[in-house]
Amino acid sequence: MKAGLTTISDLSRPAEKLVDLDVNDIPKLPPPYEDWVDEPISEIPEEKAAKLETSLDGIVGVKIPIPKTDQEKEELVQKFLAGLEKLFSKENNWTFLQPFLLSIENCVKCNTCADACPVFESSGRAEIYRPLFRADLLRRIAQRQRSPISRLFGKLTGADVKVTWETVARLADLAYRCTLCRRCAQHCPMGIDNALITREIRKLFSQEMGIAPDELHSDGTVKQISVGSSTGVNPHALMDILEFAEEDIEDRIGMKIKIPIDKAGADILIMHNAGEFLSWPENLEAFAILFEIAGLSWTISSDLVGYDSVNYGLFYDDIQYARVTLKHAEVAKKLGVKKVVMGECGHAHKAFMATGDRMWVAESNIPRESALTLMEDLVCNEKVMVDPSRNDFPVTLHDPCNVVRSMGIVQPQRNVLKKICPQFREMHPHGVNNYCCGGGSGFAIMQSNNFPDWRMRIAGRKKFEQIINAFQDSIDPSINKYVCAPCSNCKGQIRDLLTYYKAWERARIMYGGLVELVVNAMVDVKEGFHEWEFH
Repeated sequence: MKAGLTTISDLSRPAEKLVDLDVNDIPKLPPPYEDWVDEPISEIPEEKAAKLETSLDGIVGVKIPIPKTDQEKEELVQKFLAGLEKLFSKENNWTFLQPFLLSIENCVKCNTCADACPVFESSGRAEIYRPLFRADLLRRIAQRQRSPISRLFGKLTGADVKVTWETVARLADLAYRCTLCRRCAQHCPMGIDNALITREIRKLFSQEMGIAPDELHSDGTVKQISVGSSTGVNPHALMDILEFAEEDIEDRIGMKIKIPIDKAGADILIMHNAGEFLSWPENLEAFAILFEIAGLSWTISSDLVGYDSVNYGLFYDDIQYARVTLKHAEVAKKLGVKKVVMGECGHAHKAFMATGDRMWVAESNIPRESALTLMEDLVCNEKVMVDPSRNDFPVTLHDPCNVVRSMGIVQPQRNVLKKICPQFREMHPHGVNNYCCGGGSGFAIMQSNNFPDWRMRIAGRKKFEQIINAFQDSIDPSINKYVCAPCSNCKGQIRDLLTYYKAWERARIMYGGLVELVVNAMVDVKEGFHEWEFH
């Protein structure tokens, strides 16, 4: 099949796998990992396989209904086509219409994006992971329809895609084979954003057809709005967690800190990814220690949604995104804070700022700042004093896509690490050219079927290769090494990668955030804040 061309035979095959995730077909990792034998990829039980006929490769990140009758199929197809019309409508696609149209109209099929895509490379260059594959399918379907949107495209060779339910269902599945890292857009000479197109396909299926991963929707935004957090932490549980954090800080460093809750008029309202509360409380504690020693006026909200910066709507649904971000703005306005500071969560940065600028308007336009720039000010302007010798071990930096590539926050975290970590070294490539951790767009929390294996072997393989290469001079397992990942979802994915490849036992590679390293180096904190040693 020629690169970039889509035919119906490539999309409407029956239930067999189009891609077999065989480790022997995947590019080798660098030494010493190239000879390590991985466990075989888990198989889907036969009784489940029959129900997953719309899955491309036996991996299911989204539940796709299987219509029982031809009438049901036709009804679903018509819903899809109605949603497609809305994607091209200013009234219905107020968030991303302009960049969506530019990306739809101007692709020249040069395939530069394919060489930039870590998923495409790590899959053994499997055609379904080519970045423009799903985008071109959407173009052909749109052109085929006898409607105003078809006039956008002119005459495209091979635009004879028959719009059946099988084609539509496979497009839904394809939309969850991309981490939305936007590395393809970074390298495209025309500025085409295939990740944006993929995200818009997800939006179509969610808003018009009710098809979205449970982890993002029912267990994500819906739970966050109704319970208070996508993790299930309600306000009562939050109080218990904060009380534990205060006790742990005292046990750890001997400081009695009362975490301020709902402090009206504070300078700073900090919002954390609630994953920190459950999985990495040392991150929450480190921020409390840093802010107290720096003498900042700050607070945490106990309002529903106000203590969890997560907004999974960013990845799949404008309506759910708006519901969550407007609640965040309401909480900040209610407290009367001077600014909202984003903790170490990548997609929250984009949700609150780059995309949030479309929603935080008028009276809700409260200033928002990244914790990374705040830490740069505190550390590099010596508002807190540090002793770099406390962090004298190899440290490398992972660049979260939504912080760096989508937001342009590149140097602050590096300036901090250069100040506090004598053995800091970069991954290559880094900055805006970084590789996604493999858990982007919500994948880090998806655990259905053999999806975790796909994240480890395909989506996250380039990131793991980068980590290993960064520590080639200290791969000896007797040497502590630290991957600094200032993003909660990235930490979860990197944790899973290091566990999957047994990097602790084989190379003593650990992980954690940036603020933990800052507190670990602060001279006003007694030695012993070393929670990251256990990762």
